[in-house]
Amino acid sequence: MQPDNLINSLGRDLKQRFGHKVHKLTIDADFTCPNRDGSLGLGGCTFCNNASFSAKTNTQLSIRDQLETSKPGMRAKKYLAYFQAYTNTYAEVAVLKQMYEEALQVTDIVGLCVGTRPDCVPDSALQLLAEYQQQGAEVWLELGLQSAFDSTLERINRGHGFAAYQDAVRRAHQYGLKVCTHLIIGLPGEQPEQSLITLERVLQEGCEGLKLHPLHIVRGSQMARQWKRGEIQALEMDDYIRTAGEMIRRTPWEVVLHRVTATARRPTLLAPDWCDNRWPSYMGIQDYLQQHGGQASALGRPSLIQTA
Repeated sequence: MQPDNLINSLGRDLKQRFGHKVHKLTIDADFTCPNRDGSLGLGGCTFCNNASFSAKTNTQLSIRDQLETSKPGMRAKKYLAYFQAYTNTYAEVAVLKQMYEEALQVTDIVGLCVGTRPDCVPDSALQLLAEYQQQGAEVWLELGLQSAFDSTLERINRGHGFAAYQDAVRRAHQYGLKVCTHLIIGLPGEQPEQSLITLERVLQEGCEGLKLHPLHIVRGSQMARQWKRGEIQALEMDDYIRTAGEMIRRTPWEVVLHRVTATARRPTLLAPDWCDNRWPSYMGIQDYLQQHGGQASALGRPSLIQTA
């Protein structure tokens, strides 16, 4: 089975619909987060040092300049502006409108991907994004859920529960928006079976896209201190490949997989070592799916992941 038949990736989906390659260009629009600025909490999620997840971080550049300087070497004809760092709906709607439209006015930008928290998506922001979609823009609302277990969300100081996610998805769908849900595999206290349950709960709520991430332990995070004290263990690559593979096999084909693994940069990355290069885990997932079946192949079948 060829890779294109194993996973309904975002690149595959966009190429089918646009007729050519469409790539994401990452933006840091200098947003913060209510879980960091004191309005909800301080210190953020225990895993969080957001600079480690952004390929390019240069808030001295305007949104337009960030997009233009990211284009060279991308080998795509069209692009999506990805508002990635922190909570990109956490501002007055007039400010959001100015930022989003600055991105959409850049040549060859055909849409927006907006990363945010489930508890930070007021109807005014959803309506604004829906208006861009009605005007022909490709729009994705990317919600960082990470886990459907409230006990896990509390443990990692997420600042919201699963109910906030359910509400955000319901309202986003009322506006006709597509939702991409971010999930982290390997969170402290969770077993692989819980990742499968999280997936089931997310699919029950309805979503159009998924992003899977291995847990990174990065400098400057509370989790880094826990790891140094031996309180949590780094995720093994084989465990990630197996769990991610089973989640992909249980994902309906029409759900677009925006990402199936991720990296963090050194020296920010502390553990696991294999997360400094995405290709070994990505190829491992491809091999796993080649052997066990691709996306949607396990629907209705019992899990291959057994309780330890």
